[in-house]
Amino acid sequence: MGASNWGISIDLRGTIMAVYALGERIPCIHPDAFVHPDAVVIGAVNLGAEATVWPGAVLRGDYGSISVGARTSIQDGAVIHATFELATDIGADCVIGHLAHLEGCVIEDGCLVGSGSIVLHLATVRSGALIGAGAVVSGGTDVPARAMALGVPAKVRAEAVQPNAFADTVALYVANGHRYRAELRRLD
Repeated sequence: MGASNWGISIDLRGTIMAVYALGERIPCIHPDAFVHPDAVVIGAVNLGAEATVWPGAVLRGDYGSISVGARTSIQDGAVIHATFELATDIGADCVIGHLAHLEGCVIEDGCLVGSGSIVLHLATVRSGALIGAGAVVSGGTDVPARAMALGVPAKVRAEAVQPNAFADTVALYVANGHRYRAELRRLD
């Protein structure tokens, strides 16, 4: 990623990102990940290869830790947090939609968490599942693999999602991360 000084990280292409250590809690960002300059990453946050974090997203690992797998996109305005007791773990090849809120939960590989949805403490979203836009997944809920969870509170429909249903969206955000890394420049 490049040189780091007082919480501002500068990559080799000159993009300034809001990445902060908090005491001994220091983010670990893979060199191939992309963090938009208007996103905020604080503390114990681990971002995998080709993961992307978009404008207005906040990943705050001040109490617990946050892990984001390879090729996962954290879209605009999403809030990812953890508690002292509960980490927030997001697998590889996931799409975390705009304005989603995840805290103290597990999102396994290949999931889509829709825009404006909320996934709470001790919830587990199994591989390939979909959380619909605006859904609220209550604490302790287990969403089975390839299921769909819709509504408030979310109701689960088993076997509703085709395998690799989100692969095109994952690939789009990986490509977007490469594009932004190469082409984004501030005009002021």
